[in-house]
Amino acid sequence: MPRENLTTKRQRAQDIERIMFEHYGEGACSLDYTTPFTLVVAVVLSAQCTDAAVNKVTPTLFEKFGTPESMASAGPAEIEEIIHSLGFFRSKAKNLVALAQTLLADFGGIVPDDVDELQKLPGVGRKTANVVMCEAFKNPQGIAVDTHVFRIAHRLGFVTRNDDTPAKTEAKLLKIYPQSDWLYINHQWVHFGREFCRARNPLCAECPVNSLCPSFGKA
Repeated sequence: MPRENLTTKRQRAQDIERIMFEHYGEGACSLDYTTPFTLVVAVVLSAQCTDAAVNKVTPTLFEKFGTPESMASAGPAEIEEIIHSLGFFRSKAKNLVALAQTLLADFGGIVPDDVDELQKLPGVGRKTANVVMCEAFKNPQGIAVDTHVFRIAHRLGFVTRNDDTPAKTEAKLLKIYPQSDWLYINHQWVHFGREFCRARNPLCAECPVNSLCPSFGKA
């Protein structure tokens, strides 16, 4: 693939996004939730875990502690008992109680619809905040860079090996993709990463964007 400038990268990105829409539509969140609060909780729990594993524990968790008020008054041990099958369950339980308490103390119990304000909640980083902004509020203020998005961005040649953090990768993607696409990229790429662009043994020959991918046959 010839050397690209920003303009040609943007054009290739739009061609890829058109194919993503053909295959995945707008994409869909794999986590089960009913409110912005339960979404925040589910995304916090999903760190270093599969969404399927999170979905196994959240019905019980949300039945008992599905509001900021109920979770803020819970003891971490009560949360641990429910989520113990997940990785880092002790620190997650502690963060969830603190998150709910902060939400009540500083935000009137309402999940803020701002990416910077969201990151003031314990356990909420940039990726989680971006997911909540896109999924709960349909107001993208960035792109959630998880392991799938990070891997795919590198394989598609939109970032370089120097872009070795989610923050650096996100910064590059925000320059390439228009804000109207930020809403969909994470969900679409997660599904694409699971189906084709796998971490191991990617299905390059069957990939619908292989003609637009500089890593075709190399991954």
